[in-house]
Amino acid sequence: MSMFSNKDWTGFPVNPIPRPVADSKYFDALCEAMAMLSQQPRAVFMGQSVSYPGTAMFQTLKDVPMEKRLELPVFEDTQLGMATGMALVGDLPICIFPRVNFLLCAINQLVNHLDKLPLYSHGGYNPKVLIRTAVATDKPLDPGVQHLGNYTEAIHRMLNKVEVFDLWEEDWIVPAYRYAMKSSGSFLLVEHTELYGLS
Repeated sequence: MSMFSNKDWTGFPVNPIPRPVADSKYFDALCEAMAMLSQQPRAVFMGQSVSYPGTAMFQTLKDVPMEKRLELPVFEDTQLGMATGMALVGDLPICIFPRVNFLLCAINQLVNHLDKLPLYSHGGYNPKVLIRTAVATDKPLDPGVQHLGNYTEAIHRMLNKVEVFDLWEEDWIVPAYRYAMKSSGSFLLVEHTELYGLS
């Protein structure tokens, strides 16, 4: 499921070879996973374009009730800090960054706080935040170099506790989110918009 996970519980290859073939099944699997998460009583979908259209991710939330969405301005570091705090009081934040480039603005919260909190609290705190992001594509519209790039491996190398799943296959999406939902700790789940199959 993840090119970075050493776990063998998934049955998925540890080092997948990317096959960028757009398929609506990938998009449908994302919709199914989001609907599944929305059934959790304390799930909160937070980020930009969660309540209003603006990114392709918005369309994957079609089965998520509006009362479970929290639209936020562009303040990525604060957003992830909020999500960590919400997780500490029992919420299940699904923290959405439409592009991995935007997540770079929250590296402080991800690396120094969410990832390290279980370590410097000696296991006293282990917040669960599901971070959802995507690697952008330059098709059909090139968003510019500042919005392209895959930083997944670099981010993974900075993390000790947060698990990273690089979702190259539609068959991995629902199992990955189900595992993340049922397991302790936080997860970073990286999608590839070139596989959404949207025109």
